[in-house]
Amino acid sequence: MTIESMPGSSGYLDDVGNRKVTYFSNLYVVGLTVIAGIGGFLFGYDTGVISGALLYIRDEFEQVDKSSFLQETIVSMALLGAMTGAAVGGWINDAFGRKKATLSADVVFAVGSIVMAVAPGPYVLILGRLLVGLGVGVASVTAPVYIAEASPSEIRGALVSTNVLMITGGQFLSYLVNLAFTEVPGTWRWMLGVSAVPAVVQFCLMLFLPESPRWLYMKKDKSKAVVVLSKIYDPDRLEEEIDQLATALEEEAHRKNSVRYWDVFRSKEMRLAFLAGAGLQAFQQITGVNTIMYYGPTILQMAGFHSNQLALLLSLLIAAMNAIGTIVGIYLIDHVGRRKLALSSLSGVVLSLILLAVAFFLKSSSYITGIYGWLAVLGLVLYLAFFAPGMGPVPWTVNSEIYPESYRGMCGGMAATINWISNFVVAQSFLSITTALGAGPTFLILAGLAVVGFVFVAVFVPETKGLTFEEVEKLWKERAWGSSTSTEALLEAGNQS
Repeated sequence: MTIESMPGSSGYLDDVGNRKVTYFSNLYVVGLTVIAGIGGFLFGYDTGVISGALLYIRDEFEQVDKSSFLQETIVSMALLGAMTGAAVGGWINDAFGRKKATLSADVVFAVGSIVMAVAPGPYVLILGRLLVGLGVGVASVTAPVYIAEASPSEIRGALVSTNVLMITGGQFLSYLVNLAFTEVPGTWRWMLGVSAVPAVVQFCLMLFLPESPRWLYMKKDKSKAVVVLSKIYDPDRLEEEIDQLATALEEEAHRKNSVRYWDVFRSKEMRLAFLAGAGLQAFQQITGVNTIMYYGPTILQMAGFHSNQLALLLSLLIAAMNAIGTIVGIYLIDHVGRRKLALSSLSGVVLSLILLAVAFFLKSSSYITGIYGWLAVLGLVLYLAFFAPGMGPVPWTVNSEIYPESYRGMCGGMAATINWISNFVVAQSFLSITTALGAGPTFLILAGLAVVGFVFVAVFVPETKGLTFEEVEKLWKERAWGSSTSTEALLEAGNQS
């Protein structure tokens, strides 16, 4: 049985006779989501595995052990590749479709994994890291958009958040793999090379998946789009979705045939949408999540847990909290809403970062370090308990649904590039700032950035829970020109876009 023939239902009737759509209403959509989400798994695994592999790379290559620059380059080259992959990934998505973008990302990622596994020296290893990063960057753009465009609006947030669960699950598994291969010859080669397996698995499974129905419809392949939509919606809802797509296609016909990057900034509603999307991606990173994921063992050693094994085991607990929190977010995002979830998440992030700062301030002023070390562990666990359900999935979900079809791949790629740039800046500066200022002040700075993020979300990010793509587009027009848009404003908006 292929994924296209998986049985499923469209939901059940609620108390007033309306059909209720739930996460498991349609097993076809769930299967599509999980397979597309393997791209998120690759994303998470790659960001987590290098922290353990680097220890053994240093053991094998003396020049790496003696050069902090080479160590930083091995870690950060994947981030540079991801920036590039995300930047071009939007164009690949719009030009060739979500399916082909995923397949190409899998090929590049698998090749990069093999190059890393057989690397005879650090510079070939760096090349492999660059290739893996390119694949991750394209996947980080493609998976959320592909899932969103094949999801009923009522559960779109939960389904897109499944991709984030795959990311956190990949990070958790990478810690397990690091522990599993510590006694195996060629330790780091296995750690890095084994990631080719899920890339190959996704490539094979994606061959049986259809293209995004919205992309097909907008590219004038309506018959194929209807076939895919008929597997997602029951007959009554199918007709409604096709009508909405027809309206969207008519609106697209009034736009220019070729949308350029500059067009995003010429239209007022597109500027507002991109500001919200890119801002969420930036604040996801600059509030410190990847300082904890990349440097968790180092932070724990700063807190007084000097044993490498204990630091790794505690890091595994922290990674598990990240995955558990994401599962909670999958439920909450379509019940509480994106905006409220992000605001509550940032509130908890601020408090947990302050707790972390206090733990390090107290540790530095006391001869008794044990209790303050465990206070730091509590701060790290609470940080991810608050971050993972909200600021983990919300930026990716919002960016998958706030742009018109002709801009979706491009703007999603631009916003993901902002995410990777922010990720790179934080990853490259955290240890330097900590060395210069101390851990306590560094976490206070992150807490301050989280406060700024809270204000940003409150001001610039609207609620999109349960809205169709067309309703979201109208929302931005109302924000740009007012709820009672005048004829002159509409004409101006049309001229700009």
